[in-house]
Amino acid sequence: MTRIGHGFDAHRLVPNRPLILGGVTLPFTQGLLGHSDADVLIHAICDALLGAVGAGDLGRHFPDSDPSLAGISSLEILRRVHTMLASGGWSVANIDATVIAQAPRLGPHIPVMVDNVAACLKVESTAINVKATTTEGLGFTGEGHGIAAHAVALIHTR
Repeated sequence: MTRIGHGFDAHRLVPNRPLILGGVTLPFTQGLLGHSDADVLIHAICDALLGAVGAGDLGRHFPDSDPSLAGISSLEILRRVHTMLASGGWSVANIDATVIAQAPRLGPHIPVMVDNVAACLKVESTAINVKATTTEGLGFTGEGHGIAAHAVALIHTR
């Protein structure tokens, strides 16, 4: 059996927080606000995976009201989502994700992001695709107020 899921996440940029995308801490003057490390790329991927198995969304499994999750690495959340899928007999076929940010430039960091996601999901890096785009100055991402991400996941039974 094969299933597909879509995920989306967005967080506001604020001062005095590290900017973490795809598990990579990027040099930037602002970071994303959130209960965890606020990694929108990983959150979108997690939502896509959870959606593919009909398991709700990230907030259902990892609520921001849970103090034990404060500051948690989103890569750890992704590992936990992978464990949930694997225990149900699912494995990841591929992930395609897009980060929407006016700045910083993400291109040089994407290979490490891909490797991080692949390691958490126990797949080859070729099964993970991460892209970056701007909105040419339009909307909250284009005005530099936040960063968003979309992800699509294809999973199959083992």
